[in-house]
Amino acid sequence: MCVETPLEGTAPCTGETTTWRRAAMRVMVLVKANNDTEAGNLPSRDLLVKMAEYNAELVKAGILLAAEGLQPSSKGTRVRFSAGAPNVFEGPFAEARELVSGFWLWQVQSMEEAIEWLKRAPFGGVAEIELRPVMEPEDFGSRLTPEMMEQEAILRDELSQRKAS
Repeated sequence: MCVETPLEGTAPCTGETTTWRRAAMRVMVLVKANNDTEAGNLPSRDLLVKMAEYNAELVKAGILLAAEGLQPSSKGTRVRFSAGAPNVFEGPFAEARELVSGFWLWQVQSMEEAIEWLKRAPFGGVAEIELRPVMEPEDFGSRLTPEMMEQEAILRDELSQRKAS
């Protein structure tokens, strides 16, 4: 999103080149897998209730864009491209701590805000969570041409229309 607040850098905004900064950012919140999630052990009913309440708070605050839990890696597949050739590997995959068992996609004002929201999450036991900013079109700078940005906008509009129907 382009705004009139001057900061370093320039980006196209509504057909013009102007200074810009993000009024909001998207953050992917990655819940790391552990031995329990990789074994397919489901959370307790109590934890599911607390997580549903937490997610409701995120929705009410206008932060939550998406949230999903993932099946264990034993039900997954990896495709590795080497010299252009795809190689398919069936799960499970080693090192549970390197895997993801679920995610949220949030829209926040800053990484600090995301951290504060995450600190309120109802993880009662041991959990490791990774927060990473989502790449926005502006992050690609001049590598992303105006035509490419227009195509990206068209695709996002199509996705929005599918979700609405």
